[in-house]
Amino acid sequence: MKDQIYDVAIIGAGPSGATAAAMLADAGKKVLVIERQQFPRFSIGESLLPQCMAYLQQAGLESLVTENADELGFQFKNGAAFYCQGQHVNFDFRKKFSEGPGTTFQVKRERFDQLLIQGAANKGAQVEHGVTLTDIDFSSPDFVSLSVTTEHESFDIKAAYVLDASGFGRVLPRLLSLESPSDFPVRQAAFCHVKSDLAGGNFDRNQILITVHPTNPEIWYWLIPFADGTASIGVVGAEQLFAEHDSPSDKLWSKVKEEPYLLEVLGNYEVTRPEQCITGYSASVSRLYGDRFALLGNAGEFLDPVFSSGVTIAMKSSSLVVPLVLKELEGQKQDWENDFSKPLRVGISTFRTFVEGWYDTRFQKVIFYPEQQQQVKEMISSILAGYAWDEKNPYVKESERRLNVLAELCA
Repeated sequence: MKDQIYDVAIIGAGPSGATAAAMLADAGKKVLVIERQQFPRFSIGESLLPQCMAYLQQAGLESLVTENADELGFQFKNGAAFYCQGQHVNFDFRKKFSEGPGTTFQVKRERFDQLLIQGAANKGAQVEHGVTLTDIDFSSPDFVSLSVTTEHESFDIKAAYVLDASGFGRVLPRLLSLESPSDFPVRQAAFCHVKSDLAGGNFDRNQILITVHPTNPEIWYWLIPFADGTASIGVVGAEQLFAEHDSPSDKLWSKVKEEPYLLEVLGNYEVTRPEQCITGYSASVSRLYGDRFALLGNAGEFLDPVFSSGVTIAMKSSSLVVPLVLKELEGQKQDWENDFSKPLRVGISTFRTFVEGWYDTRFQKVIFYPEQQQQVKEMISSILAGYAWDEKNPYVKESERRLNVLAELCA
């Protein structure tokens, strides 16, 4: 690492870093991925959206996932189920407005992320774990200098271009003072993994289950089954809705016990990964790019886990950034605002509309409306499946206005 100049240095080996590295390596570029943690490592964000499969295909990594799904316990997923006070609603992602894959998987991220970054390494990307970026210097016109540390030493790495795929680590936003306060309320999630056959409540394991709290619609639960007989379960709500000094276990199970249907689906269960909490995870930045760098995925912006949009946004950012970086490396200056930032924010804005509509209950009224019109449902299904950049869909092109009108009709 020390004595070479790389075409691209990527900070972080998660989905955005792995897909970007794979595409750049396929293009013949000299790519270095530095990752602070050793893999495999746990991460939240386990329910993929079908749109992800198109980005994996673009990166040449899709077959790795599909061919290893059974062995790794990836659960086939074809939709989303919603439950609130006795009402059941299902969205089949195969019945959607947008073109593209209609199925995907629910994955344990330690296995999924390791599979992707190994796929990038097999294509020629150099991947180094246990490396922490401590400083960055853009003063040289010939390269960017990255100061890093490992367990044993500190040294500098040189690269023509840098991509920050560090996720919640948000390395460059911190080092370059790009962090911007999110305008989302501070929310908390408490979650764990359980072993359960999920035999109660006529539950379809091929779908994620989103359950609304019986008395407070700002609180919701996820239940994500895996193919090995385990599942991820979590509860999300405003920070003040949880007792401040409760343990993560008490925060999770005290809320779960308030929803009898969820307990029915769980049946007899055993906790297999201890309960934990994350708080204040929504984040934003003042800009997504700058002189010889760009931010990918959660390093740029993270909204909320309710519609599992994080990995989709991460991979979309990689699909947009790589063609621009390749042209920059050839000396062709690119319009990063119009070809990266604005296109990426189209989907982020779409997801934002429906996340905000979920918490203020506009979207919940739409979801649980008893007389759903099929064409509209297919348009909504497209967004839930991750096709938040398909501007042929009226609920993408005019998401705020369309959701408001639909919510009023459903009310």
